[in-house]
Amino acid sequence: MQKLPIGIQSFESLRENEFLYVDKTQKIYQLVTSGRVFFLSRPRRFGKSLLVSTLGALFRGEKKLFEGLYIYDKWDWEQRFPVIRLDFGGRAHSSGEELMTSLTDFVEAQASAYHLSLVQNALPDKFMELLTKLHQSTGQQVVMLVDEYDKPITDHLSNLEVAEANRKILQAFYQVLKAADEHLRFIFLTGVSKFAKISIFSGLNNLNDVTMDDKYATICGYTQAELESCFAEHIAEMAEYHKQTREEIIAEIRRWYNGYSWDGATSVYNPFSTLLLFDKKLFIDHWFATGTPTFLVNLIKTRNDAKVLLEPVQVQSTTFDSFEYHALDTKLLSFQTGYLTVKKREKSMFDNTLVYTLGFPNEEVRMALMGHMVGSYAACPISDTFSLREHMMRQLAEGNAPSFERSMQEMFARIPYQLHVPREAYYHSLLLLWLNLLGFKVDAEVPTDKGRMDAVWTWGDRVVIAEIKYAEKGKIEPLLKKALTQLLYRRYHERYAGAKKRIALLAVAFAGKEIACRIKELSNS
Repeated sequence: MQKLPIGIQSFESLRENEFLYVDKTQKIYQLVTSGRVFFLSRPRRFGKSLLVSTLGALFRGEKKLFEGLYIYDKWDWEQRFPVIRLDFGGRAHSSGEELMTSLTDFVEAQASAYHLSLVQNALPDKFMELLTKLHQSTGQQVVMLVDEYDKPITDHLSNLEVAEANRKILQAFYQVLKAADEHLRFIFLTGVSKFAKISIFSGLNNLNDVTMDDKYATICGYTQAELESCFAEHIAEMAEYHKQTREEIIAEIRRWYNGYSWDGATSVYNPFSTLLLFDKKLFIDHWFATGTPTFLVNLIKTRNDAKVLLEPVQVQSTTFDSFEYHALDTKLLSFQTGYLTVKKREKSMFDNTLVYTLGFPNEEVRMALMGHMVGSYAACPISDTFSLREHMMRQLAEGNAPSFERSMQEMFARIPYQLHVPREAYYHSLLLLWLNLLGFKVDAEVPTDKGRMDAVWTWGDRVVIAEIKYAEKGKIEPLLKKALTQLLYRRYHERYAGAKKRIALLAVAFAGKEIACRIKELSNS
């Protein structure tokens, strides 16, 4: 059984130490033979750094590392190019001055590595001098690889002054690549976000963005076929550990970790989660736990935009080119960072524009993000959130309405007074997030011929129909009675008659900080 390359981003280290490698060189060959200047966006820990490292080894002509791979007998190994790899993951950029110093040191270090002497002082001029002299001294054009190009900006989305200072420096730095075109053989930039070209890439008007390109949808991540063939022994070990059949364990792995897509047709596994799954043998939030999206959670909460996470989101293809750090779009930010992915792609009914439907990629992301959202709304530790969740799932499974009601009250009672927002929409969002976390499929504001249901969610053979009432002041019992009466009078439950489901009506009322709820079980006859 081959060793799992957990945390290994160096292609050389991976191959020399015989770690498992899922061969992506067919896609790489297609990329490097079809153009010269490329950009690829993928979420964090999705194999971008390994891809950049593989490209570097290829252009340096390290033939031995590619033995047995698709590209081995198709590449001209006689040609070796000087490679400059700039990785912002390990560079300082907490201010414009720090970023400028870091980039200057990087350029000078590259010159020293190739025994070149630079005389220019300004950073853009110094960078241009490096590319020119490197081409002249080696007789080969330069390969420029930039990993996490956007990190100096995305790390400071909560401090726009630093983000803007870093953007200006990066823009001037990247403009050199356009001016140095004759000295460059290949340019590849990768990161999490695709900022509008006018912000960063105004000088790179020949940039080919392949982020949403069908041909490269699987260049990072593992396809289902790759998972089942390359990890066959690990799957067998997982099945034995969990006392399940191979088919059962594959279905569970798919539900938890598959589902990332950029074309709406093919999906891949997050490699980081997959490797940790096979190592730990536990179905938990491996990828999510490495970097809680505090900024995203706070942004969604501030805008009371929880529906972005609870309902399918549709965006036009042009939306993906309009990402701006000073006017963040919640939907697009959620997609760029990997918390939403493409579920479907189709042509618009009105023109040839492509329309993308976005949603959660898998159970790992859904469960983890819901937990953090609820924890943020209710200001309680994530561990407490998940503990309470387990109790409430058991209560619902057993049909224990009184206990479920007490748990609901306990959950809402945890919200500190200063965090209460005097709007029904706030409590509506919190309730939907919480019950989504319980494992329900939530539909918000479902229309019927008798009115609009606040929320409907299903779980196994259970259907729960909810009505939420809120008043900033007053007594809670009249609100509760009004919610339950509306549920009964409008007979929303008839929509699910004959579906062999256990139907319950949930009335939830908020009066100031006071909370109450009632559950009425219905006969499905």
